[in-house]
Amino acid sequence: MGRMQSERLTPSDLVGCRYRQVQRINFPEISPLPATMQRRARREVGLTEVLDRLPEQPKKRGRIPFTRADLDNDAELAEFETLEAIAAGDTLITGAVFTGTLEGVAWEVQVDVLVRNPDGSYMPVMVSNHRVARPDPHKTMQGIAVTRLGLGQPLELKATLRHHTIDGYRLTLALMGLEEAGAAPESSIGAVVGQDRDWAYLVDVTRYAPAAHRALLTPAPTAPRRVKECATCRFWPKCEPELKAADDISLFLTGDRADTYREKGINTTTALIDANLGEISHVAAAWRAEIPVLRREAHTSAPRFDVEIDVDVEAYLDLGAYLWGAWDGKTYIPFVIWSDLGEAAEGENFARFWSWLKSRRDKARQQGQTFGVFCYASNGENHWMLSTARRFFGKVKGVPDEQEIRSFISSDQWNDMFAVARSQLVGPGGLGLKQLAPAAGFHWEEEDFAGEDSLHAYLIASTAAEPEAEAARAQLLSYNGDDCRATAAVRHWLRQGARTAPVLGNI
Repeated sequence: MGRMQSERLTPSDLVGCRYRQVQRINFPEISPLPATMQRRARREVGLTEVLDRLPEQPKKRGRIPFTRADLDNDAELAEFETLEAIAAGDTLITGAVFTGTLEGVAWEVQVDVLVRNPDGSYMPVMVSNHRVARPDPHKTMQGIAVTRLGLGQPLELKATLRHHTIDGYRLTLALMGLEEAGAAPESSIGAVVGQDRDWAYLVDVTRYAPAAHRALLTPAPTAPRRVKECATCRFWPKCEPELKAADDISLFLTGDRADTYREKGINTTTALIDANLGEISHVAAAWRAEIPVLRREAHTSAPRFDVEIDVDVEAYLDLGAYLWGAWDGKTYIPFVIWSDLGEAAEGENFARFWSWLKSRRDKARQQGQTFGVFCYASNGENHWMLSTARRFFGKVKGVPDEQEIRSFISSDQWNDMFAVARSQLVGPGGLGLKQLAPAAGFHWEEEDFAGEDSLHAYLIASTAAEPEAEAARAQLLSYNGDDCRATAAVRHWLRQGARTAPVLGNI
């Protein structure tokens, strides 16, 4: 029998939409959406990887006493068993649970690993799917190899920490639980294992504690407000009618984008339209009329080359890029691997893509033709090209150095169609490729496939048995190919004047 669910706050309740905790209590019968279950599945895969790497209790005792207690954090007596393991002085405790109150507010936290310190206190370790640290030759931080947790000492690593609020809040509540148990370290140090499953990076939790305490003590809102997370929230069908009935301005301007207007007493979209505040009021009117795109000027354009290639990259979390797709106007060419991210195979796959791209460029030059490569929102492609060069140049044949990549992405041969579109268009619901391409007449074969779906599909494509893995691979190739073709469709539409989009202010 599992532990009874209560109204205790968890770390995830303290970030993003705070109205979820209200709706969770009001509608306990509503099940999590597939996207949520997919995130949980990815986390479970990561957690299992880490737990499998932790030291096991040795068959023969050495000079260092070592015991490991693996708990079930869903068990009815999980918290009691956690306290028992601490009292027993176990070296490693997995699946720990703590509950407590802060000024009358009840909270709960699950701790992936507790590591006993020499003085008998415990360091909490959380497993995250974030990238929690990056290599940095100019900075140092401490970390412990996962295989040495409970056995080894921290080492100085050439890396810099990346801060994630949710990880900090989980560690804060874990230390609060250890404090209640009389086992908190004086230093308030915790650790996080991120996408690099080999290292637990040490974190000074004092930087998160004040914000976590404030979040715990902040009363839950009394009404919903639309935020980014609403798109994948199980309670949106309950919140949306309430927001529509109130004509809440957050339906148009999500999150804190409407704060400046609320401060002026403008709380509804109708009020914003009627205020005649220039462009924002015109865009609000277009949103109310369900017009997806507006032109800033009567005429639109896009860069033109004799030879044009559209590319799109797919990566799994921050572990690596597994698919570089290219569309040359006639054929979709994918360069793909389904395993070994972060290893030589990833570099070899990129080298094949880079060689192919350069050969197309060189051929165009030999024939006296201009050559251009397009993507949509270049941050992802730029990051993975530079990252691949840094990780594999000199180690994998054919991978260019970082300077060659920088020269390419700063040249007029590399074109970001999002930047081109943003300079000429306005999107009441945004100018993402999924918003803009349909206005240009393009539609994806995988209609309801988005970022979360692609992450889960790669997990299946890389770990499941046939034919499930093959189906996921086909889905990812279709999705990536359509992203490339959608970029081309937007470009051609802009060249033709984007006539299906009204001119801003003319509605």
